[in-house]
Amino acid sequence: MLLRRVIPCLDVADGRVVKGTRFVDLVDEGDPPELAERYAREGADELVFLDITAAPEGRSTLLEIVEKTARRVFIPLTVGGGVRSDDEMADVLRAGADKVSLNTAVVADPSLISRCAHRFGRQAVVVAIDARRRTAGPGWEVLVRGGRDAVGLDAVSWAEHVAELGAGELLVTSIDRDGTQSGFDLGLLRAISSRVSVPIIASGGAGEPSDFVAAVTEGGADAVLAASIFHRHQHAIDEVKAAMAGAGIPVRVAPRAA
Repeated sequence: MLLRRVIPCLDVADGRVVKGTRFVDLVDEGDPPELAERYAREGADELVFLDITAAPEGRSTLLEIVEKTARRVFIPLTVGGGVRSDDEMADVLRAGADKVSLNTAVVADPSLISRCAHRFGRQAVVVAIDARRRTAGPGWEVLVRGGRDAVGLDAVSWAEHVAELGAGELLVTSIDRDGTQSGFDLGLLRAISSRVSVPIIASGGAGEPSDFVAAVTEGGADAVLAASIFHRHQHAIDEVKAAMAGAGIPVRVAPRAA
């Protein structure tokens, strides 16, 4: 049985880890390499590093910070933000990433997914989907540029399409729940997990260990991601994994829980 993964997220702006609510009101949370090392030591299965201002500023990923972060950890590292071509993906992989998350650029040019999957293998291609519940009508819409712009895409249909194009994994973030600690959007997760066969990382809304359990058992997620509750020591990774294991979810036991 596949182990379910617990993944801390480092949202990086101006070289620092930040965290806000629904992608705004950002607060400084620390140094990326230092936090990455801490989470690796505490039993994180993977890390996600998102340069959240790269796309809005129209620039590439901050490779120097990626390199410094990658040198401090020996667990899989996914890096996203500002990757607009397969050559830029190559640069990020050379900087130490194991996987690259694509978002804004692939909405503009979906064929980038196929090109990257062909060149690097689909296991290295993560497509991030930032979704918001529609104000009129059912379902969720896709937003890009750090949650700034709606693009007229249905989130579930888009998830199906990017999986067909070669995405090896989907990072699904509920903008409505991001930073609220009110629990993951289980409806969004169920809608997507029921339509695709690639792994899904649940993001946006983690507040309690029980939320991680629900994302897997009710939402169909293969991995669960959180930021603020780990940054601010509200809950530890081993505490989350203990709750998941107690619910019968297979996890890699964190060092302090051994």
